[in-house]
Amino acid sequence: MSDSQARFLTGSLTRHIVVMSLTSAVGLLALFVVDLVDMVFISMLGVSELAAAVGFAGSILFMTTSVSIGFSIAAGALVARALGEGRGDRASEVLTHVMVLGFLFAVGFAALVFISLPALTALVGAAGQTQDLAISYLRILIPTMPILMIGMIASAALRSHGAANLSMMVTIIGGAVNAVLDPIFIFVLDMGLDGAAWASVAARLSIAGSGLWYVIRRYGGLTSCAPLKIVKDISLIAGLATPAMLANIATPIGSAYVTRAASAFGEEAVAGMAVVGRLTPIAFALIFAMSGAIGPIIGQNFGAGQHDRVRSAFRRAIELTVVFVVPVVLLLFLLRGPIADLFNAQGTARDLIYLFCGPLSLAWIFNGIIFIANASYNNLGHPFYSTWINWGRNTLGVVPFVAIGAAVLGAEGVLVGQMAGGVLVALVSLWLARRVMSQAEVTEPEKPERPAFSTHRRHFTMLNHRR
Repeated sequence: MSDSQARFLTGSLTRHIVVMSLTSAVGLLALFVVDLVDMVFISMLGVSELAAAVGFAGSILFMTTSVSIGFSIAAGALVARALGEGRGDRASEVLTHVMVLGFLFAVGFAALVFISLPALTALVGAAGQTQDLAISYLRILIPTMPILMIGMIASAALRSHGAANLSMMVTIIGGAVNAVLDPIFIFVLDMGLDGAAWASVAARLSIAGSGLWYVIRRYGGLTSCAPLKIVKDISLIAGLATPAMLANIATPIGSAYVTRAASAFGEEAVAGMAVVGRLTPIAFALIFAMSGAIGPIIGQNFGAGQHDRVRSAFRRAIELTVVFVVPVVLLLFLLRGPIADLFNAQGTARDLIYLFCGPLSLAWIFNGIIFIANASYNNLGHPFYSTWINWGRNTLGVVPFVAIGAAVLGAEGVLVGQMAGGVLVALVSLWLARRVMSQAEVTEPEKPERPAFSTHRRHFTMLNHRR
């Protein structure tokens, strides 16, 4: 059974954004809550180095996940645009090609990371027993990167078809598998931190399997892997995936610097930042989800030449970001004590959690603007813009702010600096997004023959880098 209609060309944009964001957020929450529960279980083991090890490992995993996100962004943008142009067969074809190239790339990248784990964990500040624990954890998870790649690409394709509910189910299934296996592996089988890693492996397998199942059964499936056709699409796919990967890698690099800066204040500070890292995607899941939700809506309308709806979707996404963040910050403030107690946080770790669960988190409005703007660049034929914005955010928007904050306020200054750096970058990204949308209106896409996306091929093949 196949459903290749472009659903976002008509109807209420606000409703499309809300439905796509909420369903995606529910799916993301399923995974993020499991990550948080992982941290709770690990804290219950009573070994302080374990929580710090997860914090250090998280920086490395963030990098590998970011690479997968890069290919999923390419899949989502290309599938959405094909659907907007009324080319369902091309949507299935380009999805197949992205999946093949993404899997092959993930195999090579995972192998490189695997053999470099001692150096990478040392780079983010891990040492001694904490480093050994982090490496053990990562050696279980890193080889499953190609599996995660397949699941994320399939999920992005489902969102591009407007099947937010199915994309949600993919992540819920993964979260459920992880939640069930976590206590069994960690406590019943007495596997400790390694048990948490093996539960995550099972979750990744279930995400990939369910994602492929829905794509094949409901949305035209995949096409045959014709090598010549894949080769012809390499430059097109790389033109989106490469800048998307480079842009996404910037975030874990910035996070690694933050983790290293926090490590100067002891393992309590690293553990506190690890808890904040787990809380953030749960508290602001809708913001993370909105960046994925707005992409297909902009992509389909851009492919159909409906630029007024492109502008309206962008504006309403930002308005909804503000409406969401304010009450969430208030809720975090009211629950800051119980949240810190949940993790048995003491000293510096507790101070950091209290700081995060307060007005400082209002800065997530600006992070939301950056996310939405990056999704717009990727779907309007300017993927390198999100590379520049993300690297700016995670270098100039992190390093000087964190360094100054740490020097003035200590461990708390690390978190303050990390949050403050996003304000200026958000303003630049907002201006740039409006400029890109104005350019798109005066440069009407041609109707190409073979690759349905050659209207902006000059931007894609301007390649050889990109978030």
